[in-house]
Amino acid sequence: MSDLHLHHLQNSRSFRILWLLEELGVAYDLTTYERTKSYLAPKALERVHPSGKAPILEVTGLNPKDPEQKTPLIESGHIIDYLMAKYDTEFKLHPEVEADSKAWRDYDFWMHYSEASAMPPLVMRLVFSKVVERSPTLIKPIAKGIRKQVEALMISKNISIALDLVEAKLSSDQWFAGSEFSAADVQMCFVIEAANSREDLDTVRYTNTLNWLKRCQSRPAYQAAVKKGGKLEF
Repeated sequence: MSDLHLHHLQNSRSFRILWLLEELGVAYDLTTYERTKSYLAPKALERVHPSGKAPILEVTGLNPKDPEQKTPLIESGHIIDYLMAKYDTEFKLHPEVEADSKAWRDYDFWMHYSEASAMPPLVMRLVFSKVVERSPTLIKPIAKGIRKQVEALMISKNISIALDLVEAKLSSDQWFAGSEFSAADVQMCFVIEAANSREDLDTVRYTNTLNWLKRCQSRPAYQAAVKKGGKLEF
């Protein structure tokens, strides 16, 4: 058994960790969970961590008093930081921490921006979409009306702002930390795949973003992650 055990929920942020583990080339165990009919995480994840959410990375050996104990780490950003500090000692997937380094500042910014600003409106859009899909026939027109209003008032503008920032960044740099692929690209790829879930991003307006997405998806580690954990389908 490996010192790392990833609990991966299909169509979730845990794909990031699965992909990153493949990029690092480290040994790990994998347990994959399917969503319920209500598109929720199964109760089985609560037995691994009280949050009941994925990703959960169990790490053996973090407790010096009990080297065999498994410590569950949650939150994709936190797990990525741990994996970089532990396994990317040659800085192949993240820049060294230097306050005056543009590569590090860019890396750190996009690592935080992905969850703090870019994902919330996308999650809101997904939630309202699922609510409409599962609404009874008589209520569905009302649900659609509410979704349309929320989309116009709160969702569309914020998604456009995020995507325009991404496009501006990728018009000048090949990757989010500059000239080299990094864990920031892994973190942001989930965002762009969610935004382009129905392949509806404007190919002219977001040319650089879509070209970047193709580069990510063509990486052998990404393809290995898809093979093991399933393709993202929102």
